[in-house]
Amino acid sequence: MEQNLPTAEEITAALRAGEVTSAELTDDAIARIERDDKVINAICVPDFDLARAAARRADQARAHGEDRPLLGIPVTVKESYNIAGLTTTWGMPLHRDYTPAEDAVQVSRLKAAGAVVLGKTNVPFGLQDIQSFNEIYGTTNNPWDHGRTSGGSSGGSAAALASGFGALSIGSDLAGSLRTPAHFCGIYAHKPTLGLAAIRGMVPPSTPALPTDPDLAVVGPMARSARDLTLLLDVMAGPDALTLGVAHDLTLPPARHEQLCDFRVLVLDEHPLIPTGSAVRAGVQRVADALVGGGARVERHSPLLPDLTEAAILYTQLLFSSSVARFPVEAHEQLRTRAAGLSADDQSLDAVRLRGMVFSHRDWIEANNRRELQRHGWRQLFAEFDAVVCPITPTPAFPHDHNPDPRERRIDIDGVEYPYFDQLVWAGVATMPGLPATAVPAGRSPEGLPVGVQLIGPRFEDRTPLRLAELLEHEIGGFQAPKQGALPGRRRGGPANHGEVRRG
Repeated sequence: MEQNLPTAEEITAALRAGEVTSAELTDDAIARIERDDKVINAICVPDFDLARAAARRADQARAHGEDRPLLGIPVTVKESYNIAGLTTTWGMPLHRDYTPAEDAVQVSRLKAAGAVVLGKTNVPFGLQDIQSFNEIYGTTNNPWDHGRTSGGSSGGSAAALASGFGALSIGSDLAGSLRTPAHFCGIYAHKPTLGLAAIRGMVPPSTPALPTDPDLAVVGPMARSARDLTLLLDVMAGPDALTLGVAHDLTLPPARHEQLCDFRVLVLDEHPLIPTGSAVRAGVQRVADALVGGGARVERHSPLLPDLTEAAILYTQLLFSSSVARFPVEAHEQLRTRAAGLSADDQSLDAVRLRGMVFSHRDWIEANNRRELQRHGWRQLFAEFDAVVCPITPTPAFPHDHNPDPRERRIDIDGVEYPYFDQLVWAGVATMPGLPATAVPAGRSPEGLPVGVQLIGPRFEDRTPLRLAELLEHEIGGFQAPKQGALPGRRRGGPANHGEVRRG
């Protein structure tokens, strides 16, 4: 029987009860990293000395009566966030020595909430892959199968959580970068509504950390339970103090319902542009069965659902037009030449990607106008439903594929190969219109790999899919550790021991 690693909520209860100290938690997490990360390679920039000092300060603060949301909780941070004094490279060798002088706004919020930052987690080159490997830090392996990817681009964070390297982590999501690693590693993640959490300081190396509002991209929480996601989102959410925060306070609406029987859910497992593998289809079915068993109203089809083919095309255009914005002029001209050579009849996603890379501003405005029509369609859908359940990618974690030309990579779906980046269409269902989406574990594949699904909710109603995730965790189970993990405990009135905080 596998023993679950403790959640942040459970650790907090133990800290408040005096059963464990933050110093003990931090030492235990560091020992686990030093023992197990040689094969996982999730923590690429450790900061153990400062973590131990932060843990001692947390214990002192608690002894003086302080109790902040994350006080004394060991956490990790995706490498792409600026942390003063630690390198930020985005996996790009050109920037291997870049060290920012200021924390990203989300790192500042973590520290203000009392979190103990153990270090930074691995990413792909430029955050532009569904895997996490680069020339500086190497490859992050999936804790369930070291021959497979942990996902990307927040793959280091997902692998760290599954391995017990801290209780929480923060990542980012543009093309499923929170949700896909969660799905591949069997943890929880939440892609917030676009614009809900300030993103300043999560920028490419040497780029000024300005309070911009990037299209599509968000930052969000990763955890080992649904309730921990809410705990961390409450720390992360809110406008930037330099812009909207000057005049706006955040008040998220409560979840639409508290009981499973009151939810109205649309369940999808088919996409018009790519098949869903049998293991993922089974995961969606497990969630659907749990919903029905809990009394929820479940539908499989709705005429209100925005067209998924158009949505995938719009998402691909918007994603790839922004991905090449900083390309050199000569590289952009090469793309333009390739795009001009496409047949007018070629409507494949490969062709859509290439054409999107050479979008004019006029093209982008037209795509954005069509996105607004899609957003209106989602508003109409969410007048009839509370959430949509669907896949995150068509398959569980796939074997490492480091072919330097991603166009030559393929994704195997039940024995049939498809273009590598076509698997992003499910991530785009929530990303293109800026909807919140919670990734939840939904069992395992026949090979024993984790399988997850996403719960998509209405814009700025993030608490609705998060609450649904909590209810489903009770119905179908949640995170299971690939190996046993224990929390160091303190016998009341005696020295520290190595007991466990068990989930109730």
